[in-house]
Amino acid sequence: MKGKRKWAAYALLAAGLAAAVYALHSSGLLAMMDSREEIHALIDATGTWGYAVYVLLMLLSTVLAPVPSNVTMLAGAAALGFWPAMLLGTAAMLAGSMLVFLAARRLGRAFVRRKLEGGVVDKYLPVIEEKRDMFLFLAMLFPFFPDDVLCIIAGVTSIPTGRFAAIIAAARPWGLVFAALLGSGALSLPLWGYALLGAALIALFIPAMIWSRQIEDWLLGRLRRMIPDCGRGGQEDAV
Repeated sequence: MKGKRKWAAYALLAAGLAAAVYALHSSGLLAMMDSREEIHALIDATGTWGYAVYVLLMLLSTVLAPVPSNVTMLAGAAALGFWPAMLLGTAAMLAGSMLVFLAARRLGRAFVRRKLEGGVVDKYLPVIEEKRDMFLFLAMLFPFFPDDVLCIIAGVTSIPTGRFAAIIAAARPWGLVFAALLGSGALSLPLWGYALLGAALIALFIPAMIWSRQIEDWLLGRLRRMIPDCGRGGQEDAV
């Protein structure tokens, strides 16, 4: 009976995700989420419902990952202001992270391998199992690691749910803070400051686009050597 319930839950979740993707694609919302300007316009156009729309977009960007959460945060902060966008967006991002983590924990490794490429699972699962807490914390601070993928893979390791929640709450919001500051205009720089920031972003963006896999592999190797095997007390049984 346990196996039947597990597969029933998997089928229900898969059907729900498929229906959500189809609805988003049919409505044009999925394509729209690639544009900061269109997200901003949608939030503005929905009036008092803009807050709810923004939360939904942030949640979808974490669960379905059609666009980085930082892009949605930029648009939301421009439309709603720093504090509403930051508080609501962070809550939605953390809720989405926990949702994919718990789905993976409930449905097991077969579900994770169906959702993700086998190579990605084989690359990160042994490291998360070996290094655990510190690796997850540091990896979610670096921009070259796939945060949403790590949340899914972490769900099939022995890390306790409460500890995982504490790690993502401490590590994931920092990039959103910077995006919210920029989007809301709270981070004000002189013209030359924006020029330097733009040049720095371009200098980071170009090698990131060309050598992202190599940079990710290099960081992964460095973290594996630097992080001792610690924080492994109180583990739950692996799923």
